[in-house]
Amino acid sequence: MTITDTPTASTPTNRRLTTSKAMVEAIAQEMDRDPSVVYLGEDVGAYGGIFSSTTGLLDRFGPTRIIDTPISETAFIGLGIGAAVEGMRPIVELMFADFMGVCLDQIYNHMAKIHFESGGNVAVPMVLTCAVGGGYSDGAQHSQCLWGTFAHLPGMKVVVPSNPADAKGLMTAAIRDDSPVVYMFHKGVMGLPWMAKNARSIGDVPDGEHVVPIGRAAVARAGTDVTIVTVSLSVHHALDVAEKLSGEGIDAEVIDLRSLVPLDREAILASVAKTGRLVVVDEDYLSFGMSGEVVATVVEHDPTVLKAPVQRVAVPDVPIPYAHVLEYAVLPRPERIEAAVRRVVAG
Repeated sequence: MTITDTPTASTPTNRRLTTSKAMVEAIAQEMDRDPSVVYLGEDVGAYGGIFSSTTGLLDRFGPTRIIDTPISETAFIGLGIGAAVEGMRPIVELMFADFMGVCLDQIYNHMAKIHFESGGNVAVPMVLTCAVGGGYSDGAQHSQCLWGTFAHLPGMKVVVPSNPADAKGLMTAAIRDDSPVVYMFHKGVMGLPWMAKNARSIGDVPDGEHVVPIGRAAVARAGTDVTIVTVSLSVHHALDVAEKLSGEGIDAEVIDLRSLVPLDREAILASVAKTGRLVVVDEDYLSFGMSGEVVATVVEHDPTVLKAPVQRVAVPDVPIPYAHVLEYAVLPRPERIEAAVRRVVAG
């Protein structure tokens, strides 16, 4: 078994996969290993998932384990919860995180709370997958990240991979976990040909069993001058900015949180203690979310480690616009990240 703490770690291999294929590989391996694993959701069968999250699984495992559901999120998420309580390990796909409003009662009042309400006697080993993120003019109801909302509600682990190796390793860990895990994949890191090109959406992926521990961040790039803490597609943007600024003598360290719950606070504190400067990049909304929690982690521990005021780059508190120019203006694109890094380094 391979356990990796870095997003680029892999066993010696020439295999390069997209993030979507790495996810599917993890699911297939766990379905081979454990007959209690099933996958259900809208368009996950013959269509293969609208973001290729289940491509080929129906042919391999059949309709009793890869189950297309009606368009009724409350019903099929409830079905998954019941199956998990009865000893199965279902993976349930909520097509877009934005749709959580349709079925939040099932997610938060049942999936997340049953273990607590039973005094720890009933486990809910279930994975809730959902697509997140903007950049494609999907509009206000299909472009949000919302991982801060899930992370704010106790009882669920929340993981957000940024690359193929972590997509496989975190999926394996999520399926095996006895707690409910929300697995959020950004459309922009899936490596799909009809979306924006992203070279980091294809990468080395370990063959065979591969597990990434939930709750352990990765140093995506080591540096000494400023810490950039982020997740998902924003990791790619942060790395691009770090590489650009390195030519000017600014050495940025990029921390890929990988999990919001549990949050690897030790990794954040260790990095900021080294650099003395912090930029938090979050494609979720600015207020009451991940960026504020990361900042609080530092200042509540020791605010004297900061050599300059913290900078946050996030989505302002407005719905995601449909118009492409306006959408790019609110998203944490590389230009905004670069400007924030320059401000904090100059401070």
